[in-house]
Amino acid sequence: MDSGIGLLAATAAVRRLRPDADLVLSLDPEGMPWGPRTPEELTERALAVAEAAAARRPDALIVGCNTATVHALTALRARLEPELPVIGTVPAIKPAAAGGGPLAIWATPATTGSTYQRTLIRDFAGGVPVTEVPCWGLAEAVERADEAAIDAAVTAAAALTPEEVTTVVLGCTHYELVAERIRTAVQRPGRPPLVLHGSAGAVAAQALRRLGKQPAPGATPHGTLTVLLSGREGLLPAPALAYEEGRLLHAVTPAG
Repeated sequence: MDSGIGLLAATAAVRRLRPDADLVLSLDPEGMPWGPRTPEELTERALAVAEAAAARRPDALIVGCNTATVHALTALRARLEPELPVIGTVPAIKPAAAGGGPLAIWATPATTGSTYQRTLIRDFAGGVPVTEVPCWGLAEAVERADEAAIDAAVTAAAALTPEEVTTVVLGCTHYELVAERIRTAVQRPGRPPLVLHGSAGAVAAQALRRLGKQPAPGATPHGTLTVLLSGREGLLPAPALAYEEGRLLHAVTPAG
């Protein structure tokens, strides 16, 4: 679940680990974007989207959005667990800091400098130089698959990223859809290869662990795909097909 197509990265990661899994994507095009909403409004929208997904009786619910995880995870778990395990998305600050080099955290302006993010930095990146980079307009540009706006937002965020940075944390799920553009923009000539840390792979693996399931990437790819748009069954939004992750999912025949 997510307000928009930021959930594609985690969904594609699940699909690669378990091509036999039936997937339900619950989006909220009528309520997006969630970022500018108050925590109370965001939680209300997130609960509605989650309950639309839960009505399909899934085995687990992945909150494919950093902002929704920050503000709504507690409410979602209170409403749905233990019957439905709820897995949140947390920026990969801990594994990034383990590398030891100067790192940058690219995140939405609302998340940058937040108590939530500062707490993660304090708890998991002590002693490592960290730069918080606000990415103005990047999530919105990715959501629209607006090529020019994506390039402008990536360029602006790269200009705020110190030259000595060796690692970038992608602190919004939308950013994982344009990870290679970010790598190209931040990589400095003569510097070691830039390391990017997203959350999708870890979130997918955690979902399987919560269910006591093992990865089976070689399984027969017969998993179905159901898309819910503000609670009603529909199709993947057209901008999703601009990304590899969206095309991977689109290749699956939707459930009837």
